[in-house]
Amino acid sequence: MAEPIDLNAADQDQLDMVPGLEGHGHEIVRTREERGRFTSLRELNEVPGLANKVPGGLERHLRV
Repeated sequence: MAEPIDLNAADQDQLDMVPGLEGHGHEIVRTREERGRFTSLRELNEVPGLANKVPGGLERHLRV
């Protein structure tokens, strides 16, 4: 299994490849640029379009 990618360093294309986040890479990167670094995966719920839709198990694919 591949190592989890860093949520704070990943680009749009990398984020779009994470299961459950397909098509949301742009919004994640924009939120990170506007608000600063993510401190937990739970903060993905604050990304427009992802509120309360973030799939479980992301820690297998992402880290902060």
